Amino acid sequence: MAARNPLSEEELSCPVCCEIFRDPVVLSCSHSVCKTCLQKFWETKGSRECPVCRRRSLKEYLPRNLVLKNLSACVWCVKGQKIWPRPRIEKLKRILDSLEKTRKVLEEAKQDYDQTAAHIKTQAQHTERQIKEEFEKLHPFLRDEEAARIAALKEEEEQKNQMMRRKIEEMNGEISSLSDTIRNIEKEMEAEDVLFLQNFKSTEKQAQLTPKDPEKTSGALINVVKHLSNLKFRVWENMQEILQYRCKKDTETVLK
Repeated sequence: MAARNPLSEEELSCPVCCEIFRDPVVLSCSHSVCKTCLQKFWETKGSRECPVCRRRSLKEYLPRNLVLKNLSACVWCVKGQKIWPRPRIEKLKRILDSLEKTRKVLEEAKQDYDQTAAHIKTQAQHTERQIKEEFEKLHPFLRDEEAARIAALKEEEEQKNQMMRRKIEEMNGEISSLSDTIRNIEKEMEAEDVLFLQNFKSTEKQAQLTPKDPEKTSGALINVVKHLSNLKFRVWENMQEILQYRCKKDTETVLK
């Protein structure tokens, strides 16, 4: 006698909840449904019809499908017939592919953050050199103004660096969490089939918790124009005020 093909998971699954039959009953149309699922379906529809073919059931008492119930009691092996979890493994593989792509996007975003942080440092160093060169051309009493502008630049640099450090830390956390999820899923896929099917729902739920897309770094760079535009003109105005004040003081001293 030729061996039967292994029962597929679909053949042992309820057409309503799509899970392995728990307490299947047989309708007059010969379709089988979980008893609890059928009761909920009838309550929702308001009529006693089959969820599969929509034929009305005339029986008050629905007999249990003991064959399906017995076959569904063991998800590993019943009477030499195996229930393979391949459809769920394939589903998790597709989810893993998606997660891998997401991790790649996050890693590329982190690389962009790292480059932006390095560029911020380079910008700050270059801008500081430009500021110092401009102030070297002015009189010594403008050193205070120079220090104030350097402090403003440093403050903005620190603010921008804090923002990038926060983004990098968040990205590291997202990547670490995603890597843990991937490792957990891969571990579950290597487990015994019974344990795999028992934990599938929680594994699938964990796999679908994908992180949000990384934020763009717009506005993260130092506003160089703010620090350098019209620098000499603004400093010259400040110098004129200082000179006028000193001239007034000198005039008052002479008149006394």
